[in-house]
Amino acid sequence: MSQMITRLDDELHARIKEQAALEGRSVNEFVVSALIQVLSSSDRRRAFRERARAMGTLVEPDPPARVPTWEEIDALSEELGTGVSEALEADRAARW
Repeated sequence: MSQMITRLDDELHARIKEQAALEGRSVNEFVVSALIQVLSSSDRRRAFRERARAMGTLVEPDPPARVPTWEEIDALSEELGTGVSEALEADRAARW
């Protein structure tokens, strides 16, 4: 069996310890289980994509010719106005 040493920030480590304790497991058991879940999920997605590709139903859009810069995105969002904020305010007012 192999061992792996990794660095975690203190907050993440505390969250992992807390969740492991809530589930009645050791930190090691919790982390191994989480890694297995992530890898299994990735395998299922890959298998699904391969089945769709084999059936001819996989849609893979072409990548954009050019990715906009953050400045361009920021400028575009400024042009959108306050519509989203106003809609959120109206929704909140309607609920209360």
